[in-house]
Amino acid sequence: MSDFKSWPFQEAASLIKSHGPFEGTNPVRFETGFGPSGLPHIGTFAEVARTTWVRKAFEELTGLPTELIAFSDDMDGLRKVPLNLPNKELLTANLGKPLSSIPDPFGEAESFSAYMNGKLQEFLDTFGFEYRFQSSAQAYKRGDFDEGLRLILEKHEEIRNLIVPTLREENRAEWSPVMPVCPRCGKVYSTRVVKVHPETGTLDIACDRSFGTGEGCGYTGEIPVTGGNAKVGWKVDWALRWFSYGIGYEMYGKDLIESARLSAKICRLLGRKAPAGLFYEMFLDENGEKISKSVGKGLTVDSWLSYAPIESLLYYIFQNPKKAKRLFFDMIPKVVDDYLGELKTFGEAAPEARPDMAVWHIYGGTPPSYESSISFSVVNNLVSAVGADDPELLHKYLDKYDDKAADYRDTVNDLVDKSLVYYRDFILPEKKFITPEGQLRTMLEEILERLMALPPDAPVDGLQAIPFDVAKAHDVKPQELFSGIYQSLLGQERGPRFGSFVKLIGLEKLKEMLAKALSTESM
Repeated sequence: MSDFKSWPFQEAASLIKSHGPFEGTNPVRFETGFGPSGLPHIGTFAEVARTTWVRKAFEELTGLPTELIAFSDDMDGLRKVPLNLPNKELLTANLGKPLSSIPDPFGEAESFSAYMNGKLQEFLDTFGFEYRFQSSAQAYKRGDFDEGLRLILEKHEEIRNLIVPTLREENRAEWSPVMPVCPRCGKVYSTRVVKVHPETGTLDIACDRSFGTGEGCGYTGEIPVTGGNAKVGWKVDWALRWFSYGIGYEMYGKDLIESARLSAKICRLLGRKAPAGLFYEMFLDENGEKISKSVGKGLTVDSWLSYAPIESLLYYIFQNPKKAKRLFFDMIPKVVDDYLGELKTFGEAAPEARPDMAVWHIYGGTPPSYESSISFSVVNNLVSAVGADDPELLHKYLDKYDDKAADYRDTVNDLVDKSLVYYRDFILPEKKFITPEGQLRTMLEEILERLMALPPDAPVDGLQAIPFDVAKAHDVKPQELFSGIYQSLLGQERGPRFGSFVKLIGLEKLKEMLAKALSTESM
């Protein structure tokens, strides 16, 4: 099938094996789901990106047309008021209603879900994802699910037998795969199915349940299951989409493994094979806790973009989706450097090995070249050393450091701009300079003395040995001396290799910094 080892190709091969051969001219459909009860977040971004990589790998292997459906479950009822949204009184008054029937708390769109759906599409469009957006409310009203809904009524008891054993005892007796919308008060969660009529495609319903602090309006009557008058519950909704749209592939979070298994059984019960897919692990914050969109917790895509290129985030997301990933600000420099490092090695890799590299997938097979030695860490070190908020000055240093910098001006410009923001927000507030005293002061004086004896154009390659020689002469571990150097010069415990640092800022600048650290004014 394929000799490629990267996980998108493995997933594509699994789809071909489980669902092929594919016939006809209809595209093979991939799907991602979005719950519009809150703003799109890092999990949404990652799921669409990962599904896109599998989709493109599938196209590479088969040459077949594909389609990605970005589905928004805006018929779902609002269960609780998100903590990071305005106009909470308005939302509280509409708890239990479908998101598509609740006013927009921002006052900008025709409904709560219309605002969120717009943000989702804007979010996906910004990053160039190819997809077809589908609103659940529109799909129900248009009749996309009519065939499946009638089948669900016919299979009502069989579906109950699958799901009821997984429910808490108090929820079993009245559970139905169908969730009617009360025609009087418009609520979902206060309305229950009294009886199903498969022969007519209708439901007897009663709006008599309590939900949170609200109560049902007491309505009873018979309604059609089609036309947007009812939706289906979560596990059944997944199966209904798969059945109705012929979905071939959908991935899901680790917390939904059991839901996916039950949904697959329901899909088969309706008469269609469930899609292939993999489960992925969750994103965690720096404390190892799950990132939550309802409380606005965790590093967002927008915040990442403030400090690093979006491709570096894609690179991080690409790595082993079945491993939980922490997302916090301190990790950004290393991720950016790992991403740039793979860009540099891509051109050197054998052509047959390139599709197994993350950047091949990120750029659709043709990543840009990058052969400069300038990394995010290099720029950060320069900003820390120069202490300047002056991009032009930084570029002068970088051009001296690497004569290839000018060949990649756009990339280097972006690194400088992002680094300055990162420096102001995270490095500068944490700087803690020390005044060199005692043995440390003596060693820095000796380093400066040896540097002063060198001509201005002295080659920097041999300068790395100087601090090692001084540390050895004073019977001090080199790492202790380097820690003292960087705390004195940069206000931080760690820094680049000494030789690299001198190459970056130049011999004269280093002498100036040492002299300043040792001056009486700094003591």
